[in-house]
Order: sequence, then C-alpha cells, then structure tokens
Amino acid sequence: MQQNNAKKFDHERLDVYQAELRFIEWVTPLLDEVFSVAKARTREVCDQLDRASLSALLNTAEGNGRRQRQTRAKFFDDARGSATECAACLDALVAKKAAALERIEEGKDLLLRIVSMLCRLVDRFDSSTDRFSEDTIEYRVNESEDTSRTRTSKRTRKKN
Repeated sequence: MQQNNAKKFDHERLDVYQAELRFIEWVTPLLDEVFSVAKARTREVCDQLDRASLSALLNTAEGNGRRQRQTRAKFFDDARGSATECAACLDALVAKKAAALERIEEGKDLLLRIVSMLCRLVDRFDSSTDRFSEDTIEYRVNESEDTSRTRTSKRTRKKN
C-alpha cells in the first residue's frame, strides 16, 4: 500500500491519517470476531464502530484538503469526535460482554493517540476567539430539612 512520496496525496502524509488506517486494520478483525459470536446483542455497536472509524479517516482526508483554516479545523474536530465515538463503542462491547478489556486495549491506545493528534490539528487551525471553557462552581442540594451537602459541578461558559 505504500507509495512513493511524490505520488501521495497530502492527507496520506499525515501521521494521524496513517494511524487512522492502522486503527481500521486493527478493528476489522475485532468486528468480525464480535459479530460472529454475539450478532443480536452487538449489531448496532459494530455498525456504529465501523462507520465511526471510517468517518474519522474520511474527515481527516477532507479536512486536510480544505484551504480555509476554520473549515479545516471543523473537519479535524469532526474526525476527533468520530475517533472518540470509536472509543465509546469499544467500551460498549466490553460492557455487553462481547469483548474482553484486554482485547480492546490496543485499539484504545491507538484511538488516544489519534484523538491527541486531531486535537493539536484543531488547535493549529482554529483561530476562533469564541472558545468555551469549564469553570468549577459549587452549589448546594437540600436532601431534607435537616441536612444538606455540597456538590461540585462543571458548567461551560463562554470566555470573554
């Protein structure tokens, strides 16, 4: 599959694109295994995992071909979301007892690397000043007249 660098598309030179291809190569046999053992319980998860892994790859390729920085950042962010979705699908397979935690560790490691690279690409091309941040706030919940407890929560606010 490797080509001469002179004959490659720009997106093929991206490390993240190559990592996404490796994830697809890794996840395909897992999907076959899981689907053959537990068809009914996992059909939706397997379909979603297959679609999300392809979506990450395709959004990365398309985003890299865009000229406007904000548009590139949006495609890379969409790819990041799809890669995160893949991680959640792997967790769902473990929760449904269709795959062992040890079996999915390599895939989760690949996805963590992919998401990290995509986050850096989003940051590189997203020059927006309308970013959101999370501030910790405290609030009280009264469970009865006699007692109350304090919980910490995160609320998203627009940075000024």
